[in-house]
Amino acid sequence: MADEIEYKIVNLVASADLKKELDLYGIAMEVDNVEYEPEQFPGAILKLKDIGTTLLLFKTGRIICTGGEEEKDVKNSMKKVSELIKDYTRE
Repeated sequence: MADEIEYKIVNLVASADLKKELDLYGIAMEVDNVEYEPEQFPGAILKLKDIGTTLLLFKTGRIICTGGEEEKDVKNSMKKVSELIKDYTRE
């Protein structure tokens, strides 16, 4: 029966650790499509509309990517976010 069920992958979730601290306030002030309300949620929310993914950025350098339908969406999202936030990282 499982062979007969049709399905479509619609939401991959991936995590990464930059091993660098992020300046979430700086990211929120300078990068487009970022929401950061630390009293509501401890991470910044970055929406990459062209790819269709949402990334959660945490001060610790952890990133959660959600919304991709294919592995290439995650890969492209991680590549783009690393460029967008490169000036807001600390060792």
